[in-house]
Amino acid sequence: MRRSLWRAAVVVLGLCAAAMPVVPAGPASAADRPGGVPSGPSAVADGGSAAPEGGPRTASGGSAALPLERLFDNTAVSDDARPGEADFDGAGGSLSARDLAAAGWTPGHSLTVQGARLTWPRRDAGEPDNVRADGQRVRLRGHGDALAFLVAATGGAEAGGTGTVRYAGGTRSRFRLSAPDWRTGPLATKAVALPRINTPAGPLAHQARLYVVTVPIAEGREVASVELPRDDALHVFALSVRPSTRGWTGSWAASSSGYTAVGPWTDRTLRLVVHTSAGGPRVRIRLDNTFASSPVRVGSATVAVRASGAAPVARPVPLTFRGSAGTVVPAGAQAFSDPVDFGVPEDADLLVSFHLPGTVTAAPVHRLAVQRSYVSEPGDHAGDGSPAAYTSTITSWPLLTGVDVGGGPGSVVVLGDSITDGEKSTPDANHRWPNVLATRVLNQHVVPHYGVLNQGISANRVVGDRYPGDGVSTDTGGVSALHRLDRDVLAQTSVRTVVVFEGVNDVRWGASADEVVAGLREIAARAHARGVRVVAATVAPCEGEARCTAAADTRRTAVNTWIRQEAADEAGIDGVLDFDAVLRDPAHPARLLAAYDSGDHLHPNDAGLAAMARSVDPRVLGR
Repeated sequence: MRRSLWRAAVVVLGLCAAAMPVVPAGPASAADRPGGVPSGPSAVADGGSAAPEGGPRTASGGSAALPLERLFDNTAVSDDARPGEADFDGAGGSLSARDLAAAGWTPGHSLTVQGARLTWPRRDAGEPDNVRADGQRVRLRGHGDALAFLVAATGGAEAGGTGTVRYAGGTRSRFRLSAPDWRTGPLATKAVALPRINTPAGPLAHQARLYVVTVPIAEGREVASVELPRDDALHVFALSVRPSTRGWTGSWAASSSGYTAVGPWTDRTLRLVVHTSAGGPRVRIRLDNTFASSPVRVGSATVAVRASGAAPVARPVPLTFRGSAGTVVPAGAQAFSDPVDFGVPEDADLLVSFHLPGTVTAAPVHRLAVQRSYVSEPGDHAGDGSPAAYTSTITSWPLLTGVDVGGGPGSVVVLGDSITDGEKSTPDANHRWPNVLATRVLNQHVVPHYGVLNQGISANRVVGDRYPGDGVSTDTGGVSALHRLDRDVLAQTSVRTVVVFEGVNDVRWGASADEVVAGLREIAARAHARGVRVVAATVAPCEGEARCTAAADTRRTAVNTWIRQEAADEAGIDGVLDFDAVLRDPAHPARLLAAYDSGDHLHPNDAGLAAMARSVDPRVLGR
């Protein structure tokens, strides 16, 4: 392929632009030269900047930083009975306080999204609750790896611009912040969607969307204040420093692939079986209410090492959430359990149990678990040392998206489709290729013993959503890799490297090679902006499967040519895994080798998956 084909501008979907830092002009400080901060935006000496008109002034001429709530100058939320008291968009449109409450977004409520804790403004309906970005300086303190903004744009298009982070000690860095429009932005990347918009003429049956956007900061430096961009169509409701996850390693993870009907479960306990990669002396779990429109209540939760079936080796250990036995997870948010001393063995099965005391009719799920888990008879059985109450099975992972262990060197995330997800591998056997890779990583001493997190989703694509990102659906192919990158990769615990193995579903369903390559380039750019290494894997052959036509294979071959020959120069790809070469039949390169074919000509069998994992030189994962 000609290099010129890849020099076109990448189309930014949803939150994509938000991850791109802007390197400030001016001389770099000593901390930015080799030996300084290894990743994140560059820092320069803080010489001050022009204050927004009317803002308080400091002796040096810069504006004084104020808490965000003291800068609120717009009212977005209205009482349904008094919609005229708010005007979010300049045309009388506003968010319904009742709909927000129904989603669990109540005044003063703390929400965790993408690992960042944000507080919904503690304001009554009809009171100013957000700021229109115009260069205001916001007082903010903390150490972490990113800023998190709860935002939305008005005006019918994406809004944003360049802002500045000031650090204690006088350095600063710049960032690019973009927010999708509250009425037209992508549902696939929203934090929460509300079913209607309030207007003075009455409610409008059109979804309103709010977004959480994160941008990188200089890790290790203390944030002192944040100067917002200048675009008054950009509305900021909340802002926080996302704490670094150093000190934790992701041991197991699964992506929310859709929002489906379940059960219904009333007063039931789920006991989910997950397989660790790294081990450690402490543990915490992560529950995600992704894609949801209403909160979910968890009454209690436990963790145990599995003996067999639903039976633990020893009585399960209770988990807490901010000191309480249970938690309520708002729509679109997540909950981390408190750290607990618990020896998590490496390469072993855990039982994560949680009681759902209410009625749950739909939930975010990872559909293709390739693993049986268990549902109890009525009652809270999370702490049961016996499997007797667990009388039915499921083959998905609802709500649970992560298990972290204390200590360790960090994690490698595998972003993939059904081949990574384990389609056609032996159920209950952990023969997915990331499982085999995790075992290999544990048994070598060339690179650290990283956790390996499987973020494969069956039917997933680089570009184009299978699941639309909102509402109850039978489609569990997930939102695109571009749309889930922030949640499933960049916000994962102590991620060091991402391995991207996607594209076959794109070319099978008609996406051009140019579109796939543009998506891969964007993934690389956004990951590198966060200091994450990127390894790309070539797309495996699939001739013989119904959609793997000659035209699809031509597109697949073109993508692979770019990965092998141009990805390093064009996108700064840090390494390549040639899974195409591992799996193909040398006599017929468009087909899987018969010994590796599960029978559908698309998915490798256990032997093929093991061959993929064995082909990975651990050094490509980084040291």
